[in-house]
Amino acid sequence: MLTAQIVPQQKTPPIFQGEKKNKDDESKARSLTGVVKDEADNNAEGAVVQLKDTKSLQVRSFITKEDGSYQFHGLSSDVDYQVKADRKGTASSVKTLSVFDSRKNPVINLKLEPKKK
Repeated sequence: MLTAQIVPQQKTPPIFQGEKKNKDDESKARSLTGVVKDEADNNAEGAVVQLKDTKSLQVRSFITKEDGSYQFHGLSSDVDYQVKADRKGTASSVKTLSVFDSRKNPVINLKLEPKKK
């Protein structure tokens, strides 16, 4: 006598399609903007603004536009960032965008001064 064994059909796991972004993650993202001025208080076109993530130490750069403006988007609200500008032998002081700054679109303006030797 032959008997058949019934084996329940196993479901295959779904194909992994990457992380799904939560709307909460997008709402936590913020942007940093500002204007770089030179020693004479003119807009500093062509200044290199560097943004440093103090957690990962990753540095992003932006070259200021004709009006001296810069912008960084998609920043985490859970990380401190340091921002500074350089242009032709001048530099700004380093400023910090803190996790305690709850603004979604903070503005940090930078002033270039001759580099100290």
